[in-house]
Amino acid sequence: MTSLKSMLAFSTKTLAIIKKHSHVVYIKRTLLLSRLPPLRSTQGRLVNFGRQCSSTAATAEKGEDSFLKWFLLLIPATTFGLGTWQVKRRQWKMQLIAELQSLTAAEPIPLPIDPLELNNLEYRRVRVRGRYDHSQELYILPRSPVDPEKEAREAGRLSSSGETGANVITPFHCTDLGITILVNRGYVPKQKIKPETRMKGQVESEMEVVGVVRLTETRKPFVPNNDVDRNRWHFRDLEAMSRVTGTEPIFIDADFASTIPGGPIGGQTRVTLRNEHMQYIMTWYGLCVATSYMWYAKFIKKIKL
Repeated sequence: MTSLKSMLAFSTKTLAIIKKHSHVVYIKRTLLLSRLPPLRSTQGRLVNFGRQCSSTAATAEKGEDSFLKWFLLLIPATTFGLGTWQVKRRQWKMQLIAELQSLTAAEPIPLPIDPLELNNLEYRRVRVRGRYDHSQELYILPRSPVDPEKEAREAGRLSSSGETGANVITPFHCTDLGITILVNRGYVPKQKIKPETRMKGQVESEMEVVGVVRLTETRKPFVPNNDVDRNRWHFRDLEAMSRVTGTEPIFIDADFASTIPGGPIGGQTRVTLRNEHMQYIMTWYGLCVATSYMWYAKFIKKIKL
């Protein structure tokens, strides 16, 4: 123990002298270093092993800091890349919405009956002529009314109205094509769902209907299954609907101009495209700015965070 104390005292005194005369940056000694012989003579020179170990530790620490510095820079770089990607995604979505708006406002064409052709015509306006079969109405509910003009401007955003009701789906025999299809005549409030409450609109004469082609719909999470027995439909299942009514699996939304006075209100097409990319852009770019500042403050200005 006495020998160890003597070695510690001698080591401290020697390092103090070297530090004073050679301007060496002294790094705190450890107990392990203090146990080593502090000085050794090599070809007439004194070698400080403590200083060599400290220098090695400092080099290693500097290397670790350099790695951490450039590794953490990946965070603002990645968030900047994600923000830029969302900018491009928003441009693509806006273009897609504009294209759908042009389809729903285009001049109507005769309804094709080729299924392959119809699969490429969703949201396309078509024209049919024939008669409604009101005895087999189906009801998709609950639904809120769509303002046709607002729908055209805002590409599918829901109406702010708190009113709920149903969309009335009616078989329509196309006299010019010789087939029967399904037509979403439009919206009715809860108290008008039963046909006898809107007899004025239950016309049976031949007429022309302009509508928008719609394809079958996949049930979304939390949406109930269709109740065929109770005639309560919650999503558009063309196969099941056509099987129940004996029609072709062809479905159109009647436009507002096809509304029959006293009947369902047409123009209930919703272009269901989510466009939340601006929120994502603000989020990713905000994170980029915040993490960039933290990186600058930590590694450039050397501010303790």
